[in-house]
Amino acid sequence: MIDPRVVDTFERCRGRSPLLVIDIDRVRERYEALVAALPDATVYYAVKANPHPDILRCLIDLGSHFDVASIGEVTQCLDVGATPERLSFGNTVKKEGAIARAFDLGVRRYAFDCDGELDKLIAAAPGSIAFCRILCDGLGAAWPLSRKFGCAPDLAADMLRKAAANGLRPGISFHVGSQQFDVDAWDRALATVADLRAELRADGIELELVNLGGGLPGTYRETTPAIDLYGKAIAHALHRRLGPSLPAEVLIEPGRFLVADAGVLGAEVVTVARKTSYDEHRWVYLDVGMFSGLAEVMDEAIRYRIVTERDGPTGPVVLAGPTCDSADVLYQRYEYQLPLALAPGDRVFLLSAGAYSATYSTVGFNGFPPLDVEVVR
Repeated sequence: MIDPRVVDTFERCRGRSPLLVIDIDRVRERYEALVAALPDATVYYAVKANPHPDILRCLIDLGSHFDVASIGEVTQCLDVGATPERLSFGNTVKKEGAIARAFDLGVRRYAFDCDGELDKLIAAAPGSIAFCRILCDGLGAAWPLSRKFGCAPDLAADMLRKAAANGLRPGISFHVGSQQFDVDAWDRALATVADLRAELRADGIELELVNLGGGLPGTYRETTPAIDLYGKAIAHALHRRLGPSLPAEVLIEPGRFLVADAGVLGAEVVTVARKTSYDEHRWVYLDVGMFSGLAEVMDEAIRYRIVTERDGPTGPVVLAGPTCDSADVLYQRYEYQLPLALAPGDRVFLLSAGAYSATYSTVGFNGFPPLDVEVVR
């Protein structure tokens, strides 16, 4: 289940726990599979998923573009060899100074979802592509993402008219939700995009860009469709809703899909405890938790596959992290079964942990260090 090269790395690094091991070959395989499945869209890797320099360099060599969320991510990409025309500033919440700095560095694609952000782009990024993020229903996703980000289509239409009138080049983006299980989710969003496009065309305004956002899944405990099924469904939706002539640029912003399955997180059991004499559930405390890389277990939305080095009969457990914080509980409602012989010092491996782990790790909560990372090439 775990690549032998990754196993060897854990053996070589036995004194380092918790440890995230990233297999760069898996990143390469995922990128190539996505490009083959969806040739109509340009891949913009969501850097926030995992900005490790080796991942960025691998994707640069493969021809990827990059979705950046801050001026820090802009410079991270440029520092390892990405060119500014490959970058898209996809965060809808930006200081005007960050926009101005990115513009000076050559970035020409920016997201917005309100008048205030649009005004910043008019002032600090003249002539750039400005794509308005619209709300999505998020149905079918582990994490819907349209509460904080996005606006209603009628507002989007008004703002895109304003963008065009002020010399910006209009586009539209959306996000169908993280870890999206429904391959048809993009069709529902593109139906709204098609209506907006027709409305704007009536005013002589042409959309230059459509951003399909993220949502392609990693491999956790739930079964997900294969990437070619996502590709076929998205391609069909694009041509059904926006054909026969697609906008000049069609973007897709995978993060989790490219890097989740490339990472295995090795942890150590610290304590095994029972809270009552009659509860069959054991509490298993690991040396990694909510504050050291596993923030995605919030509300138990992302359910990692877990394996151990122990064999034998299993029983139900509650999994928790090591910090002195009551929120640091990983899984309590969703039932995990782990070996009854599990004991302090045993190693536990969380599979498909390459996305949103190292970057969610705190810099030192309770004195615990940031998540350690090793790369397999």
